[in-house]
Amino acid sequence: MAATKVLAAGALHGVHGRSIFLKQTFSIKQKALCLAKPKRLFTCRALYTPKVQIKEEGQPETLDHRVFFVDNSGKKVSPWHDIPLQLGDGVFNFIVEIPKESSAKMEVATEEPYTPIKQDTKKGKLRYYPYNINWNYGLLPQTWEDPSHANVDVEGAFGDNDPVDVVEIGESRAKIGQILRIKPLAALAMIDEGELDWKIIAISLDDPKASFVNDVDDVEKHFPGTLTAIRDWFRDYKIPDGKPANKFGLGNKAASKDYALKVISETNGSWTKLIKRSVLAGELSLV
Repeated sequence: MAATKVLAAGALHGVHGRSIFLKQTFSIKQKALCLAKPKRLFTCRALYTPKVQIKEEGQPETLDHRVFFVDNSGKKVSPWHDIPLQLGDGVFNFIVEIPKESSAKMEVATEEPYTPIKQDTKKGKLRYYPYNINWNYGLLPQTWEDPSHANVDVEGAFGDNDPVDVVEIGESRAKIGQILRIKPLAALAMIDEGELDWKIIAISLDDPKASFVNDVDDVEKHFPGTLTAIRDWFRDYKIPDGKPANKFGLGNKAASKDYALKVISETNGSWTKLIKRSVLAGELSLV
């Protein structure tokens, strides 16, 4: 039996011929607004509360388990295509696929209608990381790493045909399908078997340290060792399975917030071309 969980209330913007406009509301019980440095004022809630629900079909850790997103009428929508990317003031939506301190390799099923979240498989078996991931992990909606585009900054590597990944470094453990408002802080250019797989380092606006971190140097100051730990985790996680370590471009270092924003802008542009059918979608679902 499918289980349904209400995430929260807000606004959902559709694409490719349909738009869903829903009233945005905020709970008076939420914490005080998170303020950044005077140069950058963030008055948004970290928990983006669109009037969408998650509807689980099948049991967790089974091959048929899916986490769908539905609007308030019960219609399925795509977390990849229908959740807006940008919220203004440098704030973006982040969809959690893998909660921190868990190992089931959950991901948006980009080739299935409405792109639900499912557990990845290999040779018919569910995939798990060899050890827990230490941060909330997921995707930026409305982004796409174009596999036909060679990035001249990163050894000419081509995109991995997926949405852009986010590593959220805040202290709270999120839930699968949760939508958080985040601000990007840095970017890691991971090269996985020759494909470019960006990792945007970000923080939830509800995190107690969110107002203190606004760029890559702030991460090292307030979360010492975290950037190195993230790089090393993603470099080494395939080694226990007998595969070589992943590589990183850009001098093996995390790039700045401005560079991360450039990556987000470019991959959002690639997604726009994809959703308008200006480029071939292949097996990808556009609904």
